Amino acid sequence: MSTKTSYWSPIVGELDPYVPGEQPKIDRLVKLNTNENPYPPSPKAIAAIQAAAAGRLELYPDPDASLVRDAVAKYHGIGAEQIFVGNGSDEVLAHAFFAFFQHAGRSLVMPDITYSFYTVYCGLYGIPYSVVPLRDDMQVDIGALTDPARVAQAAGIIVANPNAPTGIELPLADIERLLQAYPEQVVLVDEAYVDFGGTSAIGLVSRYPNLLVVHTLSKSRSLAGLRVGFAVGQPHLIEGLERVKNSFNSYPVDRLASAGAAAAYEDVDYFEQSRQAVMRTRDELTVSLQALGFEVLPSKTNFVFARHPGHDAAGLLAGLRAEGVLVRHFKKPRISQYLRISIGTPEQCTRLVDVLRGILG
Repeated sequence: MSTKTSYWSPIVGELDPYVPGEQPKIDRLVKLNTNENPYPPSPKAIAAIQAAAAGRLELYPDPDASLVRDAVAKYHGIGAEQIFVGNGSDEVLAHAFFAFFQHAGRSLVMPDITYSFYTVYCGLYGIPYSVVPLRDDMQVDIGALTDPARVAQAAGIIVANPNAPTGIELPLADIERLLQAYPEQVVLVDEAYVDFGGTSAIGLVSRYPNLLVVHTLSKSRSLAGLRVGFAVGQPHLIEGLERVKNSFNSYPVDRLASAGAAAAYEDVDYFEQSRQAVMRTRDELTVSLQALGFEVLPSKTNFVFARHPGHDAAGLLAGLRAEGVLVRHFKKPRISQYLRISIGTPEQCTRLVDVLRGILG
């Protein structure tokens, strides 16, 4: 007699799926666990979505997401032909893994502590991977990543910059070291959080044919619920992504998402106001946590990664949750004593600090 799982393809039972941060259906929680922006999207983005909803939804959307490509191209001063748009940066990353990292006998190189979806995609597509430990200070080890023996066996390399969940940024000079060390492979730089004080590698794309930079509108443009992301690279890399996309789903970005994303990118003033507010609160929260005895890693993101030398992270997580404050905890070697705390409004962060003060006694 067949079991329910016997209907699966063999690989399905071997997958280790990504576990997203909790999205509770409880009111009045202080939700600092999924790196969402605490501020709403640009009013112009909302208006554009509403206008698009009144439009021709019976028709398929533009398969090229031209509205978004043009808005991103104008903002970054690049050509629209250098941009690929997808249904969230996770989909863009998935297509990139399929397009560039499936080379027999070679492994994808990545830091050992980074965005955990990378290894999930490797499992889905059967891509071997090689992890390089972060240094003891949680910095990416560029020397180890560029070791010639490692490069010779690499299908490519991926780094999140700033890194997640540590929040630490690699300087642009180190990104160039990777590009120069891996001239025959794609170097994918995932810049989901770069707008919160980091420096983008997009300016290097014209000089390096092996560079692909991925962005999302979920964080700095407050559109996590809209699902839009994009990649920037030279046209031959964009063509590779388009070939994969059009073999999977020719219309990934719907009319509402295209309209809202383009309008959000065009509203530069609102974007600056929002991201500056997040960065100010991040810096204030860092000082407050340090005053409570926490060690806080230097962050260029909309979260902080912190640990308290006198208290177990799982215990702090439970104590915060009991008081209606959610943060993220990863039960993984080397980082099991850290909490990842998304930056909320000043009021939310004050509540977090007050609760922690009570827990710490």
